[in-house]
Amino acid sequence: MGSYPPPPGNDAVSGTHRATSPNTDDDTGSGDEPLATPGKPRRRVGVVVAISLLSAALIGLGVGLTFTFLDLQRAVALIEEQQQELEEQRELIDQKETFSQAATEMMAAAAVFDGLPFSTLVDRRYHETLIERGWTHRWNATVLRHDIDDVRAETAVLAELAAEAATEGASNASGTYYEEITDQLGRGFVTTALDAAPCGQEAWGCVSGDDPFTVYYDHAGTVDEPYMTDWIRAGVAYHEYAHVLQFMNPKQTDAALESFNDNVEHMADCYALTFLEGWTLDHRVWVGSYTYWDISVGYGYVCDSGQRQVIRDWVASLTYDHQPIAQ
Repeated sequence: MGSYPPPPGNDAVSGTHRATSPNTDDDTGSGDEPLATPGKPRRRVGVVVAISLLSAALIGLGVGLTFTFLDLQRAVALIEEQQQELEEQRELIDQKETFSQAATEMMAAAAVFDGLPFSTLVDRRYHETLIERGWTHRWNATVLRHDIDDVRAETAVLAELAAEAATEGASNASGTYYEEITDQLGRGFVTTALDAAPCGQEAWGCVSGDDPFTVYYDHAGTVDEPYMTDWIRAGVAYHEYAHVLQFMNPKQTDAALESFNDNVEHMADCYALTFLEGWTLDHRVWVGSYTYWDISVGYGYVCDSGQRQVIRDWVASLTYDHQPIAQ
């Protein structure tokens, strides 16, 4: 069928409605639904929501970055702290190894004195204390460094003593028999001085408590005497060396002196009689076919076998017996 124009006065056909212009007074139509009410334009709700969500996302991202930065700072601080601890542990390990090496060197320096009758030269108790301190301070690198310095200082003292003794024992600076015998007995630790001034007029030799490692001999007063022989000089040297031992070991000497009524000269004579084989206190020195000198050396007391055993025991008690010290 063909289409026809709508009847006059009607704006819609077949149940549909056409909204009139906002300026049209005719608000009615032939449909069932009311016409849309004119007013303000509608907001773009979707755009606003999107912007809000984006802002929230950016804020959340900022907070997340802040926490991440703080976590990173904490991680860096923790790494630095751990690195510091590692460095301190490495230093501590190094100091322990250094202390162990220093202690080993000190004990090696002390071993040079093994067998010498100068136990007071090596203070074993002090060495034990030094090593004990190293063990006590093994977790404190700063204090351990001071312990290492003390150990090295003691090593230097022992090394210097040994070096001086080696030099002294290797030479006879005075060229005298006195010094030759004294070096043999003292292994270089006891020196010889050809000076009778500290001894007085009647003594051929002496030892001073102010300098117990030096033996003074009246060489000038006896060198031209016809009765003075190297055998007598040897006996004098043994007697004076006994005084060195007495001064250097007072505790052990006090115990031994009880057998000699506290007479240090009788004890020194007994030392010479015990260790210089064939020695006597009285000598006849022939200076010609019919001429001789009768010489008495010492203080006129000949010790018995019991006292000589006391001397042997005394000397044995003076010997430095080197033993390792556990670290």
